[in-house]
Amino acid sequence: MINTHEHDLFLLFIGATISSVNPIPIIDTRKSMRKSLRDRVITICNKKIEQKGDVVGVSFYAFFANKNDDPELLMEAATWWIKTHKLNHFEKANKIIAMVESGQ
Repeated sequence: MINTHEHDLFLLFIGATISSVNPIPIIDTRKSMRKSLRDRVITICNKKIEQKGDVVGVSFYAFFANKNDDPELLMEAATWWIKTHKLNHFEKANKIIAMVESGQ
């Protein structure tokens, strides 16, 4: 019979062997946005700048309709804005464009 310590070592060995043969890529989605959201952010920021000038501020809510039809996308934008970059509620549209274009 195998004891707990041997069992744990076996699992550790198997896990290390499997991960070294077929590593699973880990993508940190907190730091980036999917391309469709990046494109949307840039388009809407540019539109706001055209309408109100270079000093216009935007919130991440500006990128969505007044309904929650895509909660995952909304959370992705909110996480990028609030948790990852700790931005204020309103930020200059030019700043957001620069951040998105630089891959932040």
